[in-house]
Amino acid sequence: MPTKGVGRLQSRPLRIVVIGGGTGLSVLLRGLKHEPVHITAIVTVADDGGSSGRLREEMDMLPPGDIRNVLTALADTEPLMEKVMQYRFSTGTGLAGHNLGNLLLAAMNEITGDFVTAVKTLSGVLAVRGDVLPASTQSIQLKAEMTDGSLVIGESQIPLTGKEIKRVFLDPEDAVPLSEALMAIADADAILIGPGSLYTSILPNLLVRGLFEAITCAQAPKIYICNVMTQPGETDGFSASRHVNVMYEHVDKPFLDTIIVNSAELPTHVLDKYAEKGAAPVRCDSKRLRQLGLHVVAKPLVTFEDGYLRHDAHAVSKQVVSLVKRRRKVLKIEKE
Repeated sequence: MPTKGVGRLQSRPLRIVVIGGGTGLSVLLRGLKHEPVHITAIVTVADDGGSSGRLREEMDMLPPGDIRNVLTALADTEPLMEKVMQYRFSTGTGLAGHNLGNLLLAAMNEITGDFVTAVKTLSGVLAVRGDVLPASTQSIQLKAEMTDGSLVIGESQIPLTGKEIKRVFLDPEDAVPLSEALMAIADADAILIGPGSLYTSILPNLLVRGLFEAITCAQAPKIYICNVMTQPGETDGFSASRHVNVMYEHVDKPFLDTIIVNSAELPTHVLDKYAEKGAAPVRCDSKRLRQLGLHVVAKPLVTFEDGYLRHDAHAVSKQVVSLVKRRRKVLKIEKE
């Protein structure tokens, strides 16, 4: 007979924690929110460019841009509301360049006096499916040491140098994670890392020490969703295993169980378009990935939208849910 604990495990919805930032995370969440799961998105707060950077500096608040994108991706609202959240002013003294969703979060932050409360309040307004949490409530600056010994300060500046990155690190290095994020990780059935910019969206979360410690202590499988294309200024020429190794080098230990990698052949005209910008497909070096102890899921998982390659959010989400359900079934059998 199943134990009482196993019965509870089987009856509750799958709880999936997704960690990252940038466009990649938002694309994934648009698919995952349609699955029968509870989502907690833990989002980087290292952004310092554009509207987010201006609000961060002028209003002494956490950068709202990545949080806004995630809220919009998880929202259960009319399409017009999404356009409102993503609207960027092109004119107006002081307004030009600002995103309306960022300004809404700034207003909520001023009204409530707390950024986390502001995010929760706006989540309610947008009928967000899940929880959205900043990785930390401290003001974090991302810095990079390049292979030539130079130092680059600021998340937005790192990919622009044209130099190879040796390592990135946080200032302050002892940033404290949000307690709710730690609880969500401990209670998760799966922890997803990515997709997203390796150095500027993923590593800023993993470098929040308490957050990474919670990830390593969690019983849930850790699944890395690898980018489809390399990113100029960050991952030029990187294979899938190099992405993994860079994470391991930064946190000083292996921690992933599974990697999801695209295996679809990409059309020549698409490759040519990306090549003009210095990007190429991330090579799935399956043998090396397995040598790292990873379970490799290599399948066609891309779509082409608005001139850009994106992860097929629904296909990736279904792969994730299938992996987690299979693991839950194994746990049930083991405990009976």
